Amino acid sequence: MTLPINQIFQGDCVEVLDTLPRHSVDLIFADPPYNLQLENELYRPNRTKVDAVDDAWDQFQSFAAYDAFTKAWLSACQRVLKPDGTLWVIGSYHNIFRVGRIMQDLGYWFLNDVIWVKTNPMPNFRGTRFTNAHETLLWASPHKGAKYTFNYQAMKGFNDGKQLRSDWWLLSLATGSERLKDENGDKAHSTQKPEALLYRVILSSSEPGDVVLDPFFGSGTTGVVAKRLHRKWIGIEKEEKYIPLAEKRIRETQVELFDEATFDVRGKKKTAPRVPFSDLLEHGYLNPGQSLFFRKDREDIAKIKPDGKLRIQDGFEGSIHQTGKHLSNGKPCNGWVHWYFEEDGEILVLDVLRDRFRSEQGLTEE
Repeated sequence: MTLPINQIFQGDCVEVLDTLPRHSVDLIFADPPYNLQLENELYRPNRTKVDAVDDAWDQFQSFAAYDAFTKAWLSACQRVLKPDGTLWVIGSYHNIFRVGRIMQDLGYWFLNDVIWVKTNPMPNFRGTRFTNAHETLLWASPHKGAKYTFNYQAMKGFNDGKQLRSDWWLLSLATGSERLKDENGDKAHSTQKPEALLYRVILSSSEPGDVVLDPFFGSGTTGVVAKRLHRKWIGIEKEEKYIPLAEKRIRETQVELFDEATFDVRGKKKTAPRVPFSDLLEHGYLNPGQSLFFRKDREDIAKIKPDGKLRIQDGFEGSIHQTGKHLSNGKPCNGWVHWYFEEDGEILVLDVLRDRFRSEQGLTEE
């Protein structure tokens, strides 16, 4: 079966997912019903009624019914995910802990939980609890030890060049022109997610051309952002009334022509040609017997052997990565960024020498 892309399918998500090829999807973003369990109408202090989430699709008879529903759609998603694909699920305190437990029971492996801290949350008008100012996203692989896409370097751009944290603050609710309205000027979908949130999710964990699936497509935010970032998308939506709105929204989304060099946000270290450490010896960038320093403190010194291995003071021998791991008490170590060499009285990280080698040898990115 050919995978259908850039389409919205109307129907139960489990039934639709079961028709898709196994291991065919790169990324899934799921915004399932939260099972909010609202029992009473909510009013503001001025006695105006709050337009809360009271849709039938968010209502379940019991926790057991919700758990069965959750297990069914998570299992169906696990079947269509590629072995190196990932799943994002968003929820609130009403449901996310139940969802997380079921994910672990099914064998999903958590990579992160991310907190979306809302800059403009709805107040708790009754004043009986703290204002609910965040939602939680769970990011997981289909099983432990799986490889996955993470555009680490690209995400630094959202935090002034520093490693992006798991608390995402500068994102607001879907408001203004982004909020879809019905013919009466009311919210067309009660839980529309902001495009900024999906932008981070999709950019961080997929590549151009990847297939992004949303089993609870709703207002189509996932499709809009996937289109902007030149990903393929698949939407599944049970409520027929939302589909024309999402289709129109996606159709009207303007995108720039695809240019691989522009849209490729993988870290340059991953796309640059591989350079074995021994190449630096063979070409005279380093010399046999030369000293390298682990980290910048010079406390741990290694001697470079003619075969490209390092020998450290306790007699251990291995590659730059193996010796680094040995000195890090077994923790994984990228030797290119943990070993240093001395040049003209200055201590420089080994990765500088690798970049110099690439440049001077005329090596280009693959």
